[in-house]
Amino acid sequence: MTDALRDEVRAWLAAHWTGPAADEAAARAWLAKVVEARWAVPRWPVEWGGRALPDAEARIIEAEFAALGAPGTGQDRTNLYANTLLAFGTQALKERLLLRMLRGEVPMCLLYSEPNAGSDLAGLRCRAERRDGQWVVNGQKVWTSYAAVAEYGMLVARTDWDAPKHRGISFFFCPMRQPGVEVRPLRQITGESRFNEVFLTDALIPEENLLGQPGQGWAVLQTALAYERSVMGEAARGPRSGVAEGTGEPPLIALAREAGRLGDPVLRQDLARVLAYRALNALNTARAKADLAQGTSSPLMSLGKLAMSRILHEEARLRTAILGPESLFEGPEHPRAEDANFLTLNAYFTSIGGGTDQIQRNIIGERVLGLPREPEVDRDLPFRQVRSQ
Repeated sequence: MTDALRDEVRAWLAAHWTGPAADEAAARAWLAKVVEARWAVPRWPVEWGGRALPDAEARIIEAEFAALGAPGTGQDRTNLYANTLLAFGTQALKERLLLRMLRGEVPMCLLYSEPNAGSDLAGLRCRAERRDGQWVVNGQKVWTSYAAVAEYGMLVARTDWDAPKHRGISFFFCPMRQPGVEVRPLRQITGESRFNEVFLTDALIPEENLLGQPGQGWAVLQTALAYERSVMGEAARGPRSGVAEGTGEPPLIALAREAGRLGDPVLRQDLARVLAYRALNALNTARAKADLAQGTSSPLMSLGKLAMSRILHEEARLRTAILGPESLFEGPEHPRAEDANFLTLNAYFTSIGGGTDQIQRNIIGERVLGLPREPEVDRDLPFRQVRSQ
């Protein structure tokens, strides 16, 4: 079966893959072919465009695609929106959105954090009330990537104020293109505005867009966060110019070679340590994903996410050390320095997004190492009795 599957994938790629897409339309056309051939989500049930394959065989498909640089497969591990919808969505919502998501036709965003509910996300106060067969949402969200272009946002909102804070939350697919949704960009330290704050004023959500049961959205959220941390633990945004990329060797080594510092024994030791961290993190992430069954969460994902955060900070430090005084420059005429400074600042995104480093340490301590939970005096109180700032 393994050899037959590999031959089938290779033959299909030979017949259809012609190289990287020239534009967005071509990229989507390619994804449509991958979805139609059932390569996009091979672990998923056949009913939803998959092949119901075990992980070992799905990895064969991914390896053959990766060997040619062809995208589109492995979305049953990496597409956090589609995986969350498959696990918890209503039949009607899945029929309407799942295949479109796999084809890259549904831009999405995450409506989780609030101004006073970031690290303690269960303290959120965005309100959703059921009226006339639909949900009406009022509140504010912040640090939302792609909110300005999203068709839907995965929204957590409070629906029961008499339940304890973790048990009164519901999870929705919120339509973003409606009058009740206002998006305002936030300027970042890198000079970009990739994040936004979102204001919801009587925004409407159809009943079928509820994922899971009312008041049980915390469990849905944990699954969505596990997929998000998996992606963040496996990959991260690279430099903006990419001048040291594409040489066939790790970018840091290429940069050190170009700067004439690859013979420095102290620097070589630092480089070896970072490369070893990356290799170890890749193995840990693979282990965590192997343990992640559809519709569940895994605390092991927090290890990978925390490790990637530390790796990015260390790599940024090394870039600066390699460049020396040159790192003080900025602007397009100094692309290596521009990259080093951008990556130094952008490393904080991974330290914060998807749950801060401190939150990951709490999860690892409690759910991986079995240490006692931190005290929460308001954990079992009805939420309307919980004090707020």
